[in-house]
Amino acid sequence: MSGFSEIRRMTACFTGHRELGEPPGELERRTDAAIRDLYARGVRYFGAGGARGFDALASERVLTLKEELPELSLVLVLPFPEQYRQEGNWSREELAQFDALLLRADRVVTLESGYSPGVYQRRNRYLVDRSACCVCYLQRMRSGTGSTVRYARSRGVEIIDLVPYSFRLP
Repeated sequence: MSGFSEIRRMTACFTGHRELGEPPGELERRTDAAIRDLYARGVRYFGAGGARGFDALASERVLTLKEELPELSLVLVLPFPEQYRQEGNWSREELAQFDALLLRADRVVTLESGYSPGVYQRRNRYLVDRSACCVCYLQRMRSGTGSTVRYARSRGVEIIDLVPYSFRLP
C-alpha cells in the first residue's frame, strides 16, 4: 500500500453549514461519537475547512478529544488567508475562535494567496480527495455542503451525516 493511500485511510474530513439548525450541545455529542468511532477504526487525522459554524464546532471537538485520544490531529485547510474578510459576517466570538483554532491546529494548509472564484469548492475537494470518510452536517442538498457530500459519494468516500432526520430542511 502506498504512503498516500495509508494516510488517506487514516483521514476524515468535516463539511457542514455555517448556520446550525439546532443547539450545539447535542450536535457536539454526536460529533464526539463520530470522532471516537472513527478513531477506533484507525482514523487519526481530521481535516476541516476553517469556516464558522460546523467546521469550527467539529474542529473544537477534535481538539477537546485530543486530551483523551492524544494521536488525534487537526488539519485546517483554508481556501485563502483571512477568509473571514471575504465573507464579512463573522462575529467577534467567531473571529476569536478562528484565531484560536489556527494556533491550536496541528497543521494549517492554505490553498491560494487570495480569493478567486471557485476557491471554496477547490478547498472542499482537497479535503475529500485526501479522506476515506466525510463527516457532514447536511440539512440542505442545495448548498456548498450538499455539493461536497455529492462529490464525496462520487469518489467512494464514506459519509457520516450528523443531522437527525427531523432537522432536515427542504
